[in-house]
Amino acid sequence: MTRMNPYIYFNGNCEKAFNFYERVFRKEISYIGRYKDVPKKDRHIFQEMDLEKIMHVTLDISAETSLNGADYTEGYEESKGYSNFGLIIHTDGKDEADRLFNELSEGGQKTLPMHTTFWGSYYGNCIDKFGITWKITA
Repeated sequence: MTRMNPYIYFNGNCEKAFNFYERVFRKEISYIGRYKDVPKKDRHIFQEMDLEKIMHVTLDISAETSLNGADYTEGYEESKGYSNFGLIIHTDGKDEADRLFNELSEGGQKTLPMHTTFWGSYYGNCIDKFGITWKITA
């Protein structure tokens, strides 16, 4: 089953916002990772001042819905062009992820090609021709 969830970008206050959402929704954050947690071989794309910022956070609202977020960074080229809102799609496999990525990016911008990440997911980002940010993972 493919699931789609909101993804919110923040300007350095992601952790504070998600601590607030945790209280509001009466749920616990299931994952929080910082840019400093990126393996050293991949960390060169981030500036030192961004390493304490949030790379990804997940607050599971229900079995089907999660609220996700991250802080913008100065040095990460793929952050450029994002609005403060996007959608993350969780697919059942690479074929569906590739299809969605290719179709959503038609006439838009492929900001991060589909690839296997250091955290083990097959993942990519694009901005569609209407300016909506999509994060796709399998």
